[in-house]
Amino acid sequence: MPLVDLTAVAVRSAAAAAPRAPLDAAPRRIGLTLSELQHAAALVGNAPLPFDIAPPAATDALQSRLGTSPATTEDQAYRAVIAALHDPADALERRGLVVDGVLDAGLAGAVGLLASPRTALDVDVRMDGVQAKVWHRHDGGAVASLSTVDGIVFELGWFAVDAWAGELARLAAPSEDVTLGTSAVPSYVDLPFELADTAAEANRVGRGDLLPVLASRHSGAVRGAQGVLSDDAVARVLTALSGEAQGRLRALVADVSGASVDTVGVVSWTLLADGWRVLRPHDEDGVLRLEIRAVTPADLAAALAPVLEGAR
Repeated sequence: MPLVDLTAVAVRSAAAAAPRAPLDAAPRRIGLTLSELQHAAALVGNAPLPFDIAPPAATDALQSRLGTSPATTEDQAYRAVIAALHDPADALERRGLVVDGVLDAGLAGAVGLLASPRTALDVDVRMDGVQAKVWHRHDGGAVASLSTVDGIVFELGWFAVDAWAGELARLAAPSEDVTLGTSAVPSYVDLPFELADTAAEANRVGRGDLLPVLASRHSGAVRGAQGVLSDDAVARVLTALSGEAQGRLRALVADVSGASVDTVGVVSWTLLADGWRVLRPHDEDGVLRLEIRAVTPADLAAALAPVLEGAR
């Protein structure tokens, strides 16, 4: 995450973006194509964006002879779409976001904050086979956000820090394509990390028959809200943890205010049949354990609060 000294234009733009009335403090969001976003960044002192565009996938001799790989084909299709986008300068002018060569003050301030924040929050969300990348950047009383699903169309937003909790809940809200019901996993369970890890590997390789054996090896070590779970109940929980999984959320917080980037913490959630569960590793008498607890999208801010506080 490179840090840059933005031009005076960006500094003035950030100041101009400060809310002057209650309505001005409401989150603002703008949809931008990749080329529009890159052009906006160029107008703000060539401010760096929080992601890199990989170079074109090379076609080796074998692919030239036998046909390109799916990865190369997808990369070529992606670049073809980008090349077909409208001229970004013209598009931004027609939308009123650039006037006489000057970028909208709010938009310029958001791009400037993305480039030079104090705290960086990167979130990876996957639901129903769709993956979204989200970047939040914070400094002082302001937050800028950038998100995309396909790397072609982005949503750029900016808002006061008081609205951050609501924006975090928004990104964790299950999509309309996700159907929620009931889950075989209790709202709270605490188990040895070794058991969770080996059970996940057994499910991954199609050896679900080993789960009762794994549960018996850790008999009495798995707790629910009402106490220790039986081995049969543990085997059912281990099966459900894998079988019900229909999404995940991983958030990484870093302090980028200094010369180096310091990773402060990571928050991981998994989406089960009835909603989100937070996965919290912790140490108990020298044994690494995993707490799995039911949460809602509105709880994401509270889950991130300790690591965000550590980044300040």
